[in-house]
Amino acid sequence: NGPVDILCNNAGIQFTATIEEMPRDKWNDIIAINLSSYFDTMRLLLPQMQERGFGRVINTSSVHGLIASVAKAPYVAAKHGVVGLTKVAALEYAASGSRESGGVTVNAICPGWVETALIEPQIQAKVALHNGDRAAGIADLLSEKQPSRRMSTPEEIGAIAVFLCSNAAHNITGASIPVDGGWTAQ
Repeated sequence: NGPVDILCNNAGIQFTATIEEMPRDKWNDIIAINLSSYFDTMRLLLPQMQERGFGRVINTSSVHGLIASVAKAPYVAAKHGVVGLTKVAALEYAASGSRESGGVTVNAICPGWVETALIEPQIQAKVALHNGDRAAGIADLLSEKQPSRRMSTPEEIGAIAVFLCSNAAHNITGASIPVDGGWTAQ
């Protein structure tokens, strides 16, 4: 197999409970999958990218890497950790390569609500309250947090990742890009 040029860390699990009620094993699992796995892949692949003078790391964080919500302590802690880890790695590898080679960059994408199968039950519950009107159900679901009241699609998040992998993005590193319909602007 050839060298790895692009690393997309996109693992994530969630469990909601207050700090007092959060099972320790759930804390450990969420931190391991949502943060430690990112560290391990970066630790193994960034030196190889540095040697070649080109590499892209795209870490999927979350809006919860920038702000908090109740009953999500391990998820919020892990996603904030991803943002911090992204910044450290970006600084450590910023001088690698050149404009011509493309350099090595490390960035985080911080999505708000993304329309995936994972949240489809929440969507359907709201759609039912709005007599089958999907747009109205989604707007209701998002009304508390995401001012646009529109979800992003996985393809839209992917398009941002594709741009960050281009040579035009050789000087974008250490960024945490919110894709949250204004959630973090409040």
